[in-house]
Amino acid sequence: MTVSTVSRNQTKEFDLEQLNQQFETATPKDILAWSVENIATGLVQTSAFNVDDMIITHILYSELKHPVPVIFLDTLFHFPQSLELVAKSKEIYNLDLQTYKTPDVDSREAFNAKYGDALWDRDITKFHHITKIEPLQRGLDELNTVAWITGRRRDQAVTRANMPIFELDGQGRLKVNPLAAWTRQQSWVYVAEHGVIYNPLHDQGYPSIGDEPITTKVGEGEDERAGRWRGTGKTECGIHI
Repeated sequence: MTVSTVSRNQTKEFDLEQLNQQFETATPKDILAWSVENIATGLVQTSAFNVDDMIITHILYSELKHPVPVIFLDTLFHFPQSLELVAKSKEIYNLDLQTYKTPDVDSREAFNAKYGDALWDRDITKFHHITKIEPLQRGLDELNTVAWITGRRRDQAVTRANMPIFELDGQGRLKVNPLAAWTRQQSWVYVAEHGVIYNPLHDQGYPSIGDEPITTKVGEGEDERAGRWRGTGKTECGIHI
């Protein structure tokens, strides 16, 4: 199916089974090229500015020359290095950056005053809803999103092992996972070959980077996302569930 523009309802007309078969062995660039060709309006990228997100941004902005809005969730608890990368990326790529955060708070101190200290220790699910799930859904709605691009890979976690390249989210939007079939090694090869900028914390034992208070280093032989929410039993924040 090739169209110039689609609505959210029309995304349901895509034959996802056929698309997933067609693009299973395709490159991320080919998957993204199909996305920008078939979804002319309402296409966005969601980015935590981890290395896989940076690859997607690089392909969209530098290779395909097709800038799309990039949604960034400012939880107020990011590492300084993460925020520095956001600013550097905006400058280098001239990003159409769309930042969303918890309403009515603009600092860690204001957040703690409203919700109490270390909410993540007392109620991690509530913390993620306030800082990620609600702001993301608000951003997707405000940008009239038809399809959104993620940086997830199947080898990142057991919960992602069977992730398709194309799927529908709970609101009927198309969800595109162009790196689904790639491995961590393939991502880093691409970074080296194309000079993609990335968070220096990746070189310091943090293969997956989230909020500073609840992200720890990952040891030898541990799962790539083992440092996220360590000790909580969580494997996802809730955005992709």
